[in-house]
Parts: sequence; structure tokens; C-alpha cells
Amino acid sequence: MDKLRIEGGTPLHGEVRISGAKNAALPLLCAGLLTAEPLTLRNVPRLNDVATMRSLLAQMGVVVEVSGDRVALGAARIDWPLAPYELVKTMRASILALGPLLARCGEARVSLPGGCAIGLRPVDQHVKGLTAMGAEIDLEHGYINAKGRLTGTKFVFDMVTVTGTENLLMAATLARGTTVLENAAREPEIVDLARCLTAMGARITGAGTDRISIEGVPELHGAAHSIMPDRIETGTYLVAIAASGGKATVRGADVTSLDSVLTKLAEAGATVAIDGDAIVVARQGALRGVSVRTAPHPGFPTDMQAQFMALAARAEGTAVITETIFENRMMHVQELVRLGADIEVEGGTALVRGVAKLTGAHVMATDLRASACLVIAGLVAEGETVIDRIYHLDRGYERMEEKLSGLSARVTRVR
Repeated sequence: MDKLRIEGGTPLHGEVRISGAKNAALPLLCAGLLTAEPLTLRNVPRLNDVATMRSLLAQMGVVVEVSGDRVALGAARIDWPLAPYELVKTMRASILALGPLLARCGEARVSLPGGCAIGLRPVDQHVKGLTAMGAEIDLEHGYINAKGRLTGTKFVFDMVTVTGTENLLMAATLARGTTVLENAAREPEIVDLARCLTAMGARITGAGTDRISIEGVPELHGAAHSIMPDRIETGTYLVAIAASGGKATVRGADVTSLDSVLTKLAEAGATVAIDGDAIVVARQGALRGVSVRTAPHPGFPTDMQAQFMALAARAEGTAVITETIFENRMMHVQELVRLGADIEVEGGTALVRGVAKLTGAHVMATDLRASACLVIAGLVAEGETVIDRIYHLDRGYERMEEKLSGLSARVTRVR
């Protein structure tokens, strides 16, 4: 199992280029199921989750061709509308195949995500929405079995859910009549998905707002689409540069999707300058602890919570970090404490008291963003930090050790 070895204490300098967004690429790959004509995606990140989704589509009968950051999908024939547990257990986003398969084939069999009870994290919203559109759905032996012809309806989400919005949005493009999604998620990745679906012939208005209207069409056609830059990867490198006390340029960013992150970085004492799709971040003075509270877009993203906790661990003062989206997203705290951080957790809130220094240690990544948090902490810690279980990191960050090395960091992958 690979590990990451980091020699901390080096300010980051230079340039880093951002890859395509993981959270946009996964639903866009599933969008290829909606048409018999080719869908070509560019700026596709080379990540483990993307590879898993390609494998999932291929076992359904989709022809998948990969060339660099380009992926061509040919779903002229879907042999098997099934998303088996063996693939779904490694990636929750596999549930995004449910809506497109049902809309295109009239049936689908998709495993529940591994370890997911139907009431936890809003998989139930996918089922409720498709049922409201006329699907017959039963849950049996850990699978969602769905069939039926979808009809437009008005559906109000009980809670804001990104993948739920994406799944129903894709399904509604081929439903009879008009579907209106209320209390829809507003994330930039949903706007990117809607942009691609529109290029395929879908009729969508309101993407990026909490009310999306979709007029169903008989069929969609092929298209070419370039995936938006990854805003979470962008934010992670910005935080790493600021935490290290360096000055560097992040290129290929989608600046419009980063307002809350850039605001908090400035509050923490970083200098941020924007030039087109380039962001220059620098810090010379002391870091200040800033409090954050996660919220659906356009609020502060839950996927940046762990990275800002690493920043706050070395800042002056105390920061209060509150997680409101996911109930188990504080598991990185105990690993930060191993590096010398002073953090107390009560429920979904962490009280982070900045310390004068962190010291390197052997730590273990527990999830994707926790991995990024520990990398940032290792970059600013004194001595050597070794991070175990970095397969989590490879799910969402393309060649991170190479990109950090390009910023003068002393990072090595140990195989």
C-alpha cells in the first residue's frame, strides 16, 4: 500500500495547474448513458474514482476510449443496466447511474452504496424523486431495483443533495413532460452538467438556482464538452501555499466558484490576486485562525473543511470549525493531534487553538479530504511526516506528489 513521505518546513513557490473537476466528471460520465450517439469529454482528471466509473460503464456495454485527458463514450447499446456492488462499494457516486439507466432503458438495478443505510446521506432523495416521476422501485438484497416510464412532475427535495439533484436532472431530460426540481442544489458542478446536457439537446432552465425546470425530449444526441476545473483541488493548493508561507500561482482555476474560500483565505492573512484563470496567493505575516461553518453552495464547502482545519492548527488565535453537511467528517482531528495540534471536538464542532509548531509523525488518512488535510499539515510540520492509506488521496487529486514537487515541496510517494 502506497504512503506519502513529506519533509516539512519548505515554503511553496512556483506554479501548479488545476485538473478537471472530479465532482463534475463523475455525473458527466453517467450522462453518456442518456444517448446512443458518442459523447466526448475533455479535461477529464486521471483519478481512481474516474477509472472506477469508466469500468462501471464498460461492464454495462458502453464503449469507452481514453486518450490523455479525453474520454469518448459510446452507449449505442446498453447490454446490462446494472451497477454491481463490487464497483459501487468503492465509490458512492456510482448511484448516479440510476437516473440515466432508468430514463434510457426503462429499468435499472443499482447497488446501494457500501455501508449506506437508506436514511443516511440522501440516497433516499434519489428514490423519492424517481418514484414521484412514476418509477416502480423496490429495495431488495442491497439493490435498488427500478423500472417504468418516467413522467415529468414537481419534486421538492427534503434536503439539499448534490448527487440527488444530478440524478433527477439527468433522468428528467428523457421523461415525458416537464419536471420541476425545488430546493435543488446549486453547486457549480450541476451547472456544468446542465451545460453538457443542453449541448446534447436537453431543455433545462434554472441550473445554479434552487429551482430547475427540465422539459423532457424524446432523445438526446452526441456532443463534446470540456469539464470545469476542480474548485476543491484549487482551494487545497491555495491553502497549502498560504499555510507554508510561500508565494505561488495556481493556474486554470474557475475563480467564480471560489468566493467563500478566497474570502476566508484573506481573513486568515493571505494575499490573493486574480488574473483571469490564475490566482496568485502569498503570505508573509502570521496566520490568523478563522472560523468556518460548512453549508451548501454558495456557502463554505464541506470539502474544504479539513484543509482549513490544518491551516487553523498553525494559526494565531482560536478558530471554531462547524460541520453541518456530513455527520462523520471530523475523523482527521485525531491525526492532526498526533502532529501536535490542539483541537477539541464536540458533536459537529471543532475548537482549534493554534500552536507555535507542528511536528512530523506517522499518520493515517481516513477519507479523501482528510488526506489533503494531513498533506497540508505535513508540509508545515517540522521533520518528517508519513501518511498511510493515500489511496484515498488518489481518488480525488491527480498526481498530487508531482504537483507539490513542482512547488518545491519535498514529497515522495513510497510504494
